[in-house]
Formats: sequence, C-alpha cells, structure tokens
Amino acid sequence: MADSTDAGRGAPGRPRRSGTAFPRRGAEEDLPVQPSLTIPPPTPPGRRDLASLPKAHLHLHFTGAMRPQTMVELALEQGVRLPPHLLDLDPLRVPADARGWFRFQRSYDAARALVRSEPVMRRIVREAAEDEAVEGSVHLEMQVDPTSYAPWVGGITPALEIILDEAASASADTGVHIGIIVAASRIRHPLDARTLARLASRYAGREAGRVVGFGLSNDERVGTTSEFSTAFHIAHDAGLAAVPHGGELLGPESVREVVAALAPQRLGHGVRATEDPDLLDRLIDEGIAFEVCPTSNVHLGVYTDLAHVPLPTFIRHGATVALGADDPLLFHSRLLAQYAAAREVDGLPDAALADLARQSIDASLAADGLKASWRRRIDAWLEAPPQHAAPSALPSETPDEQAGRPDVPR
Repeated sequence: MADSTDAGRGAPGRPRRSGTAFPRRGAEEDLPVQPSLTIPPPTPPGRRDLASLPKAHLHLHFTGAMRPQTMVELALEQGVRLPPHLLDLDPLRVPADARGWFRFQRSYDAARALVRSEPVMRRIVREAAEDEAVEGSVHLEMQVDPTSYAPWVGGITPALEIILDEAASASADTGVHIGIIVAASRIRHPLDARTLARLASRYAGREAGRVVGFGLSNDERVGTTSEFSTAFHIAHDAGLAAVPHGGELLGPESVREVVAALAPQRLGHGVRATEDPDLLDRLIDEGIAFEVCPTSNVHLGVYTDLAHVPLPTFIRHGATVALGADDPLLFHSRLLAQYAAAREVDGLPDAALADLARQSIDASLAADGLKASWRRRIDAWLEAPPQHAAPSALPSETPDEQAGRPDVPR
C-alpha cells in the first residue's frame, strides 16, 4: 500500500485539527476498545507454533504499523473524531464490491494525520518492533515517506533521522533487526522522488537503523513509472535495493513497466504477475522476489477471499515469496496471520511454512551473516517436535505402521 504524502498539512508549532469534527463530551465511551493484533492463532494438534518460527517482515508501512489502540489514544489526546470506517473491527466483512483504494486511502489519511510529533513517530517504530518480536520476526524492513511527517518535526531530514534513531534503539531492545526503506510516492512529482533518493543515500547501510532500500508506493494507476527511474538510479548508486510496488491494482503490463524502468530486486505485491505465467517465470529467472500480502489483497478487492490469493501459484513456479501484512492498522491482520492463512487456507504443512520463512530471510536486505544465523534457527524450528501432541500409536502398532496412518501429521 502507500504512505501517500500531504506535506502542506500544518507546520511545526501550528498543529491543525484533523477529522470532520471534535468529539462531544463522553466520546471516549463511543470508541470500541481496539483489539490486540498479536494474539497468536491456535496451533492445531501435531503442528508447530508459528509465533516461534523465525521470519522476516519485508512489507510494512510506517503509519499502517500503528496499533489500533494507539490510534484511538492519539485521537482522544488530540480531540479528533475518527471516521467510523477506521474503527471497523472486521474490515473483511465489508462486501467485496465496496472495498478498494478510495476507502483505504481515506482511512490511511485519517490515521496519518494523527502523527504530529517526534514522540508519536518514535512510539510507532517501537511498538511495531515489540509486535514483531511477539510474532517471532527476527528482521523488519519498515517503509516510510518522510515527507508525510516533515511539517511536524522541521523537515524531511529530521523526520527520517527520528525514525532511523528509534529503529536502531528498538532493534537493540527487542532483538528484531530493523532496516528502513524510504519510499517515494506516485502521486507526487518525480523530482520529489529524486530528493528522497538523495536523502536516503546519505543513510545507506545494512546495520540496524539504516536505510536499506528505496521504494515507490501509492496508487499504481497514477503517474508514469519511467519518470521515477532517475530517482532509482540515484538510490542504486548508493547501494540501495530497488523495492517498488507493482502488480496489485494493475495487471501484467504494469509489472513489465516497473521491471523495465526501475530494475527491482523485489516487487511490492506483484500478485497480478501470476496472470501471465511466462512473465512470472521470467521474473523468477531474473531473481526478483515478491512481497505477497494476502489480507491486504482481499481488503482492497483485488481478490474476493484468501483462497483466491495466488500464493500456491507462486510456490508451484518456484518464486521467492516474503509474506507481509502491509498495513495492519487498517486490515487488522499482522504477519503471523498471513502464515496462519497459508497453513489453514492453502493447506501448507510446516515444512512449506518454514520454506516461506527462509525465503523471507533470503529476500531481505540484511547482512549475509545474520541471514545465515536466522536460517539455522528456522532449521531448528522444523527439526523440533510439534508442541501439540500428534495422535499416539495404538498398542498393537509398530512405528512403521504408525507412519503409514493418514491421521499422523508429517
């Protein structure tokens, strides 16, 4: 999804009220308590705990990483009335034909307008790191357009430095290694993208709290992709990976344009590439990985339900896939839920889920030494017996006979 920009909103020291109206007295009672998104899914008998599976989260937007309860608290502190659609406790109950980008963007804009200070920016980064740790993530790449928050902290440079500083601190405190992806917006002028690319280049590195990649987000139906190529050249020269969005709202032709113009190492989403098997195979042969965000795809109406998200197609073709949550604040679904859906909806066994976790590590922009250690931890997860007991052997069964029973999980 996108971190769309709105740099003209407000100025340092002059916060502007957002939302349609101020809450009336007692409005706190009208706001539902927002759910925790890190409650682990139940582990079926004979399966391993997904929260203990080491994994990398490579597709998470800054504002979209905010906890729902944090959003409510900020709104109350600032006297902002949140639009009802932003408080929907089950976004996927919205009919498929009523979902889409416009509804998403209105929600995102309302949430982003609450991020008006350095403490709030730091809170979002830290709480995201804490949530990733609970879900078993060992590495996080958070995507941000600092332009969106610049008016409140004195410019795009302070905005980025605040996020990088908190990312380094939160990494040390939580054990989740955090890199930052600076993302330009399609709805802004390509010259702005060049400015962001130069800024990102100044902080390039692979350590925690550094910029690891450069992206392009927001509505892919807007703008001309090739006009952003210069920005990506600037980023490439600084050693930053190209990780633009593409192939979600538009089909294979859009994917071709993104690949030709921006030379991506990973594609944000890219699910529509599956509509052209030859294109998909070419991208795989070129080593391009895919950040697949199933709940996001359904929420935006790209697919009617999780069963139609083409994760099995990617797996059959041998693609490198990193599951992502995109914007948990709006979709009420974090990374662990994507793995649970792969298990429950797509029927993937633990070995296949471990392989997805390995692929997320492989596709990450972390240092090779860290990747190797994380892969060993994934191997250990798979080698350990399931936490929930599988059906035991009957007294008359030998181990070989038990192994042949269909009800004993493999």
